[in-house]
Formats: sequence, structure tokens, C-alpha cells
Amino acid sequence: MIYCVEDDDNIRELVIYTLESTGLKARGFAEGTAFMEALAFDTPELILLDIMLPGEDGLTLLRKLKGSAKTKDIPVIMVTAKGAEYDKVIGLDSGADDYVAKPFGMMELVSRVKAVLRRSGQVPDKADLEIGGVLMNVKKHEVTVDGEPVTLTLKEFELLERLMRNQNIVLTRDQLLMDIWGYDFDGETRTVDVHIRTLRQKLGDKGWIIETVRGVGYRAGGMNEA
Repeated sequence: MIYCVEDDDNIRELVIYTLESTGLKARGFAEGTAFMEALAFDTPELILLDIMLPGEDGLTLLRKLKGSAKTKDIPVIMVTAKGAEYDKVIGLDSGADDYVAKPFGMMELVSRVKAVLRRSGQVPDKADLEIGGVLMNVKKHEVTVDGEPVTLTLKEFELLERLMRNQNIVLTRDQLLMDIWGYDFDGETRTVDVHIRTLRQKLGDKGWIIETVRGVGYRAGGMNEA
């Protein structure tokens, strides 16, 4: 169960709908009081917590969560206003596991949620990932295409793993650049494009599993381009 604490009705309902459409259960709250009352009866796997809330704000609620033995280990993703760097720093320093800045894409949010759940042990990492004949054994660091081994560089392997773990979810160039290379600079997104092109070449006839979403980024899909 994912708890979403968000006072904007439209955003909250869309987040819940998106999470549930990807196989996750979700429940929404418009403010902190009802949210804290619900915690007394049920412990969610993760909390999406908006900072700007009526009554107690998200940072105050975060401190309460991390100060309680019952709730301190629940992963929390903070939702901040675009460019509110101070709030992000305070949230992370107070124990938040990640943050998402408004406005955010729904599929990016789902990707962040699943990543935090994996890190927290709520969703176990799969040793094997498979799409369209491309098989990845994460623990052995091996990739095969129709049973034939393919040699990838470390960055190519990490890029393919990131895409395969988020099958059918569009990942932006900036997101991939930050996740794989650890930095974010608009002029460097070509790095992602170059690695995608090389990766497709190495996958040969199965290069189609990496789809380009024009103007956005890439995703690993499950349908042949034909």
C-alpha cells in the first residue's frame, strides 16, 4: 500500500489512479490529520508526502514519522515545488528517501516509487530480466540475445538494466543521465543518445526493444517494431 498525502484533489486522484494502474495499491489523504490517524491502523510500504499542506506541512509530518519507532523505517518520497532547493535539502537531511519536483510526469513518479521500494527491500530485485529474447542476469552481469552472449560496457549494462527494470515506462534523457552517470547538464544528454545507439547495435535484431519516445526519452518495450 502506498499512501499519498496531497491537498490538490486532481493531482492526488491522478497519482492514485496511475499507481494502481501499474499494479500498486494506493490511498490518498488531503491533509496530515487523517493521514496520521490512518497510520495508527495500517502501515504503508511507502509514503508520498507533499510539502505544502494545510495545517501541518510535509516537513513537520516527516519529522514525526522519523521520530516514531513504528514509522521511522517507512520510505518517504517528498513532493516539492519546482526549484525549492532548500526544502529538498531539509527533506533529505530529515530522512526522506527521495524527492520529486512539481510538475512531474506520472511515469517518472512510478519509476521513482519502484526504485525506492527496491532499495528498501519492499520489492526484491530480480536476478533475471527478459524482454523479447533479451535476457539479463543482473547478479552474474551477463546479457544474452536469443541465447547468444553479448558483451556490454559497464555503462551500457547499467543503462539496459535501468530500462528493462522499468519496462514500458518512459525514462527521460536527463533522468537516465543522472541515474547512470551521476550528473545533470542539458548539453550532456547526447551521452545517453550515443550509448543507446551503441546498445541497439550490440543487441542486433533485438535492438527494437529500446524504443525512442520523441522529445522525451527512451523506454524498453515488449512489442516488436514490425
